[in-house]
Amino acid sequence: MTAPGRRSSTFTRLLRHGFTDPSAAERLLDSPELAGVRDDPVLLEALGVTADPDLALHGLVRMLEAQPGPAARRELLDTLIAAKPLRDRLLGVLGASAALADHLARHPRDWEELVTYEPRDLHPGVEEFERGLAQATDPVSLRVAYRRCLLSIAARDVCGTIDLADTAAELADLATATLRAALRIASAAAPDDAAACRLAVIAMGKCGGHELNYVSDVDVIFVGEAADALADEGKALRSATRLASHMMRICSETTVEGSIWPVDANLRPEGRNGPLVRTLASHLAYYQRWAKTWEFQALLKARPVAGDLALGEAYVDALEPLVWQVAERENFVADVQKMRRRVVENIPAAEVDRELKLGPGGLRDVEFAVQLLQLVHGRADASLRSGTTLHALHALAAGGYVGRADAVQLDEAYRFLRSMEHRIQLHRLRRTHLVPEAEADLRRLGRSLGLRTDPVAELLREWKRHSSVVRRLHEKLFYRPLLDAVAQLAPGETRLSPEAARERLVALGYADPAAALRHLEALASGVTRKAAIQRTLLPVLLGWFADSAEPDAGLLNFRNVSDALGKTPWYLRLLRDEGAAAENLARVLSAGRLAPDLLMRAPEAVALLGDGDGGGLEPRSRAHLEQETLAAVGRAENAEDGVRAARGVRRRELFRTCAADIVGSYGTETQPAEADQGALVDRVGGAVSDLTAATLAGTLRAVVREGWGEQLPTRFAVIGMGRFGGHELGYGSDADVLFVHEPREGVGEREAADAANKVVSEMRRLLQIPSADPPLLIDADLRPEGKSGPLVRTLKSYDAYYRRWSLVWESQALLRAEQVAGDPELGRRFLDLVDPLRYPAEGLGDEAVREIRRLKARMESERLPRGADPKLHTKLGPGGLSDVEWTVQLLQLRHGWAEPGLRTTRTREALAAARAAELLGGEDAAILDEAWILATRVRNAVMLVRGRAGDTFPSDPRELAAVGRYLGYSPGHAGDMLDDYRRTTRRARAVVEELFYGAAGER
Repeated sequence: MTAPGRRSSTFTRLLRHGFTDPSAAERLLDSPELAGVRDDPVLLEALGVTADPDLALHGLVRMLEAQPGPAARRELLDTLIAAKPLRDRLLGVLGASAALADHLARHPRDWEELVTYEPRDLHPGVEEFERGLAQATDPVSLRVAYRRCLLSIAARDVCGTIDLADTAAELADLATATLRAALRIASAAAPDDAAACRLAVIAMGKCGGHELNYVSDVDVIFVGEAADALADEGKALRSATRLASHMMRICSETTVEGSIWPVDANLRPEGRNGPLVRTLASHLAYYQRWAKTWEFQALLKARPVAGDLALGEAYVDALEPLVWQVAERENFVADVQKMRRRVVENIPAAEVDRELKLGPGGLRDVEFAVQLLQLVHGRADASLRSGTTLHALHALAAGGYVGRADAVQLDEAYRFLRSMEHRIQLHRLRRTHLVPEAEADLRRLGRSLGLRTDPVAELLREWKRHSSVVRRLHEKLFYRPLLDAVAQLAPGETRLSPEAARERLVALGYADPAAALRHLEALASGVTRKAAIQRTLLPVLLGWFADSAEPDAGLLNFRNVSDALGKTPWYLRLLRDEGAAAENLARVLSAGRLAPDLLMRAPEAVALLGDGDGGGLEPRSRAHLEQETLAAVGRAENAEDGVRAARGVRRRELFRTCAADIVGSYGTETQPAEADQGALVDRVGGAVSDLTAATLAGTLRAVVREGWGEQLPTRFAVIGMGRFGGHELGYGSDADVLFVHEPREGVGEREAADAANKVVSEMRRLLQIPSADPPLLIDADLRPEGKSGPLVRTLKSYDAYYRRWSLVWESQALLRAEQVAGDPELGRRFLDLVDPLRYPAEGLGDEAVREIRRLKARMESERLPRGADPKLHTKLGPGGLSDVEWTVQLLQLRHGWAEPGLRTTRTREALAAARAAELLGGEDAAILDEAWILATRVRNAVMLVRGRAGDTFPSDPRELAAVGRYLGYSPGHAGDMLDDYRRTTRRARAVVEELFYGAAGER
């Protein structure tokens, strides 16, 4: 007898073994049914490893009470203590399932079923389950027999002797046997109906996929035919309908032994509104004409399970070709994606966070992603045609359609979430996929999954972790842009024989199909995983290359990049999985020479085309670029290595800018071309100018650090001029600059000048050293006295020169002056110094205006290349860049002193400010803006296409066509492009004539 206030040793042991109500457990152990074993440590230890020891002990006492007599009770207890397999299975079931404990209390001898199998035994199949149900002759006996079979599955499941996939397969096999038994009972009750028809039961959903839950609707479709070909078909279908209806009621209706599960036939053609049973011909006609996309997705899991299996096989054989054609439907991928979103949107808000099956990161995310990939790629790859989610996932990984690491994570997450679902349903044998909220339920659920230290916290943590993985990979796979492109390929194009490939290459416009075929064979031949992924990518890439003017070059460039990156694990994975990387790469590789040349110098820059870490085509800010460049220089051992590192950053960022420009100009299947051409021009000019400034800043740092340490003996600044200062550099532009310095206190002028000149000399030399990186040419010809003047001047020297000798063209050039590198305070003082020159008080005098006009006329006549068509020269031709810029700059020189908006280095900003100040009309401003944008776009296009700068349209037809594609002209319309250019510049020239040369120019 335990003293009041003290705990018994049994109470303490019960707590240690996981009982949550030790007092109630002590009372149960004291019950007469457990006499003789209550102190046996074997029993207590076995109860302690169950999911819910309290529930297990309570269920055991109920079973013992229900035994028919003392001898039966003794037999159970003796076997329980002596036989570990029975002990683990029986107590495991009692601790996990109150519903099966109820069954064992009603049928106390069914525990003997758990002695039959040894651990790791062979898995029972449909035939063995059929034998277990053979004696059932009515709905009640069928339920008892079903629960008896279910008991054996659950026992081995909770003990871990079968895994999740085998459990789900056995549950599907048991459902198959049950459907057959129910049809047998229904046929016995209506022998005339059974004799009049052939009836096939097609399992759908999880039963059809061999991955059933403990409690789930069993989805079916019925196919019926007359037993005799000469019999009345209508009468036979009525007989089949009665049999099918009776079979469904046998499984679904509630009796004294409960129900089995609902049989749901709503996946049939027309759903609830359609006939329950159709002939095979009627099914086929419906799917050929009326079926929606989701109905074909459902057919992925169709499997004949009961009735006339030959008729069922004929049904599957007839419909299978239609399943693998559904991906060719217009908007197929978008329809499947929309259906998944609709499922999520329909979840009640109060349940969405607990929804294990339908919610974000739930089981449906895995299943929808796998099924979409199957339907898209399974047309050409029969290995993907499985109705079982995990089998299909493994096939997708083996075929290279899903990354191996992604497949492993999805497999683990799916198994964990399905195991959670199984354990939740097993407790009460009720259909649910909501995670419980009560702590006791969560504790039992966690312990049933082997989480014992802190079951609730561990369960919630693992659930959220796996759910997050599922959601991330679902977004990655389910919304993969490549899917839509593959789905749009014509039948047979997803896997090409050599002859079919040659025919397709010709049809797509490849000029040398034999060479293209050799590239394809080199990329995709063999049995390696790399070749498998290439075989998935190439049919789509061929079409994207063909959208360009140079498909052959695009394919060759792709082979070169693939060869260079062939051993990197991330390259093909990036193209297959990440965003629009594959299409972006196809556009970039087939748009000309510049971008592929930059890429081949550093193929790892392919990563920029994705949208993951390190990817993205948005230009980096000047501050970001300068910070990265200075950091790269700081890691180098000497100036040459530092500048090499700075040029490497420049090369990569030039590629990013080119790629963004190409993708924005061409558009992709998921992103239309940029409609605002001005935005494209501004983005390129700004990005290249910022990059040039960062490169100069890094080069300056490298030179100063090597020659003088941390500080130069003179302050030093770089002033951007021309297009550089105006944030309008093109891909091939030189960097127009001025250099200014100012001796530090205590430093002599000669020492300061020598240091400044040495800096400039070293900067120019290092930036032009031959290497894999494109050179950056520094042009200082806009300095005072031009090429005859010193490269570097002090601020005082600039002041003296500009006050005494400055010419009007120098005032005009200084309109573009902006500090870009070096000492910012010195740069600001230089700009303060030149502001009175570029924005002269009261504007320009008449003589100065006439001088500017004479300079412009002389430049046009002297600089225009001999033989060039002036009307197609983007810089010096009528209505071209020079016309627009000189017109805008004349307005700035004349009115900048009075209009603050005109005090900008950027042409388009100044033009907009002039319009706002009513210095020209809105229509004239729009005409000039359009011409300037178009001319700039043409120059950028020429550089992208030819790989070298040019101010005129290419004469080579292919290059001209490529420029046209960049500008948005379809193949065969290069002539329209030239006509449009002439028309646009002609209108601009008319405005220039009026504003720059005419009466309006006198304002």
